[in-house]
Amino acid sequence: MIKEISSTNNPLIKKINALTDKSRERKKQGVFIVEGAREVSLAIKGHHEILTLLFCPEIADLNALPNVADSVEKISVSLDVYQKIAYRATTEGVIAIVKNSKTTLDALVFPKQNPLILIAEAPEKPGNIGALLRTADAAHVDAVLIANPRTDLYNPNIIRSSVGCVFTNQVAMASSEDIIAFLKKNNISIYSAILQESQPYHTQDFTTGCAIVVGTEATGLSQAWRDASTANIHIPMQGEIDSLNVSVAAAVLLFEAKRQRGF
Repeated sequence: MIKEISSTNNPLIKKINALTDKSRERKKQGVFIVEGAREVSLAIKGHHEILTLLFCPEIADLNALPNVADSVEKISVSLDVYQKIAYRATTEGVIAIVKNSKTTLDALVFPKQNPLILIAEAPEKPGNIGALLRTADAAHVDAVLIANPRTDLYNPNIIRSSVGCVFTNQVAMASSEDIIAFLKKNNISIYSAILQESQPYHTQDFTTGCAIVVGTEATGLSQAWRDASTANIHIPMQGEIDSLNVSVAAAVLLFEAKRQRGF
């Protein structure tokens, strides 16, 4: 049975707004909000648990709603209500409440013996995190690890800017120290993108299990990654600037690794 909500004062609508606006509420309740038919479909494909699906009949294509399980609560909302909870200016009239997934290192599974991992240390801007997740999806890496995270993974700006790739990647979050210990325990080489005392990236062998580590453009990587590196690498610059946007740099490095692996 499909419920209907036509009042913007409905408690569920207030709850959705709180979950969208506040990281504290997402962590406290263990759920987050996904907006958009494509994003919800990718969350389902990525085995994330959908708790509630809301849709606006005046906007959504009812014949193309995400295919959720019969147990999922389905709610039809009025246009006024949808505009109250919609985060994006352009949308397909679909919003879901989704259960948080486990993002710890012990939840990672590597189907291959030579995994390719992207690590980003202390990324602050949700847009950069989203772009990194899109890059990782395009390169089909085995995992994305966020070291010393400064925002929660289910920030709506990350979901939006990743175009749902937050659900297509295997993601874990931990301290730099814990990630370094995890990599060493699993015999995964560490290639840190650092300008100083580094080698051109294309001179390295990325065919074994390896992690490519990038930092922020402002501060770069911490000393912990410099000390733990198998090798420090850089992308030779031929212009006036000495660095690239972090997602662009990650793309160059990851696709060199993919080239070496024959993909």
